[in-house]
Amino acid sequence: MTHLYEHLGKVFYSIAATDKTIREEEIEKLKQIIKTEWLPLENSFNEFGDDTAYEIEIVFDWLVANEWEFEQVMPDFKIFREEHQHLFTPEINALILKTANAIASSFSRKNKSEHVLISQLSTILLQ
Repeated sequence: MTHLYEHLGKVFYSIAATDKTIREEEIEKLKQIIKTEWLPLENSFNEFGDDTAYEIEIVFDWLVANEWEFEQVMPDFKIFREEHQHLFTPEINALILKTANAIASSFSRKNKSEHVLISQLSTILLQ
């Protein structure tokens, strides 16, 4: 699950960063959804005893701090999805899309580039 959460941190970062500005509202929305939806989802822990779902937030925060380029995120996520299909249950897929939409909608409304990324994400998940 750790690798899935790392990829999701990148995916959610790319959605927040697609308009070249990551807003506090987007960060707060992600943290809220991690706490209320991702943490209760399953019970895996990392070597420090933390719930592995926190990897989403850890990766996201690192990418924000390092102003990471996100153009390769969706192609990499597609490859990961193809190689680890068993991780992508209907429940996980729905939560991924819910989280992506919540981040995109947290500040004003979704812009065109966010719509495009979420559409790409949806296509990858439904393959």
